[in-house]
Amino acid sequence: MATQKTDNQQPIWIDLDNSPHVPFFRPIIEELQARGVPLLLTARDAFQVTELIELYRIPCITIGKHFGKNKFMKALGLLVRSAQLLPLILRHRPRLAVSHGSRAQTMVSRLLSIPSIVIADYEHARHVTKPDWMIVPEVIPTESASKSAKHVLKYPGIKEDVYTPSLSLDPGILKTMGLSPDDIIVTVRPPATEAHYHNPESEALFTATIELLAAHPAARIVVLPRNQRQQAEIVQAWPKLMESRKLIIPAEAVDGLNLVWHSDFVISGGGTMNREAAALGVPVYSIFRGHPGAVDLYLASKQRMTLLESVEDVRRKIVVTKRDRAHAPDLNNRRTLQALVGLIMDVAVETQAVEAQAVKN
Repeated sequence: MATQKTDNQQPIWIDLDNSPHVPFFRPIIEELQARGVPLLLTARDAFQVTELIELYRIPCITIGKHFGKNKFMKALGLLVRSAQLLPLILRHRPRLAVSHGSRAQTMVSRLLSIPSIVIADYEHARHVTKPDWMIVPEVIPTESASKSAKHVLKYPGIKEDVYTPSLSLDPGILKTMGLSPDDIIVTVRPPATEAHYHNPESEALFTATIELLAAHPAARIVVLPRNQRQQAEIVQAWPKLMESRKLIIPAEAVDGLNLVWHSDFVISGGGTMNREAAALGVPVYSIFRGHPGAVDLYLASKQRMTLLESVEDVRRKIVVTKRDRAHAPDLNNRRTLQALVGLIMDVAVETQAVEAQAVKN
């Protein structure tokens, strides 16, 4: 069941409203369930969220959908989904709301006076409704996060350290896409063109990236579009590469971590896949041209990520070569996961105590 509610304990509500939230929250959900915490799990039908919750068998209640990149439609979609969530949330009255930036959740939480936590790793994201708490990586300055919430807590490492230990290595992923271990396998994630922080310069870098890789005889390109519209644009732009299987778009949702590990390097116009590669020790190039976040700058300073700022950078800095896969990632390091779950539980206990005191008074 998605909801396990006892007479004396209200659930913690987790909302998954974007694709990266699914693998991120999967181990958090498992850890909270192992501690006997009742949960209410909801999801938005947007990007690959639905496919991923099915892939990982997370029992969510799917409510609402994505309304496109038009600003008016985005605002309308936020209001519609918030209204759609209200009956469910009123029925279960969760004691705490947790997300990685669900605007609908924070809006509903504020309306119903439910304490809320937003976990974030990009300090320049805009929050329509301020959450009560923010939990961010240690490398993000407190003053940046405190602009968006009353209270700021920090965890060690980066967001991707929460779930990379849950990686299940499966080389069969290559066979399903017709890839050979002899190929130079490059996983590419296009820019998030519908995000408010999108910079059109990223699209020029994406095009230059595909052209560079297409010219290399041993390279095979696995592209992970963000939605059907973006997929159609890619198919239309490079039909010959698609026909020759030089460029491959998976037919269904794939385990992104597993694909990243089996890639020789990664190039992405968004933060999550870049940082997944960095967490796994896979060479990674960022074509993100929005305002750089503290986490990316930190990884670049440690030479765990290469930031590409121009088409010339694409041509000059990307090294098209195979990598040594002999060293598997550390699948036993759960320090970041345990720290983050501990912070969530601390807030849950504190807010419950405050509410009990208010009732007593």
